[in-house]
Amino acid sequence: MANFNSNNTNYRQKSPIKRFLSILGLFMFGLYFGLGLLVIFWKDLPLDINPTYKTLFGIVLIVYSFLRFVRLWQSNFN
Repeated sequence: MANFNSNNTNYRQKSPIKRFLSILGLFMFGLYFGLGLLVIFWKDLPLDINPTYKTLFGIVLIVYSFLRFVRLWQSNFN
């Protein structure tokens, strides 16, 4: 059986602040991703804009959410 209290350099427990920021980062990824989908697929969106610009804005939000996720992944696993 493996000893989990050994001096393993690959595993370090996160501080509560880093854990909170990781959870907040995941929440913000989901928020931007969901908002992008909402803007694209909500037919009666209360914003009076051209459907092409509405779709483009939704795509920009989704791309931004993935950029945030990549930065979160790199800061947590590198």
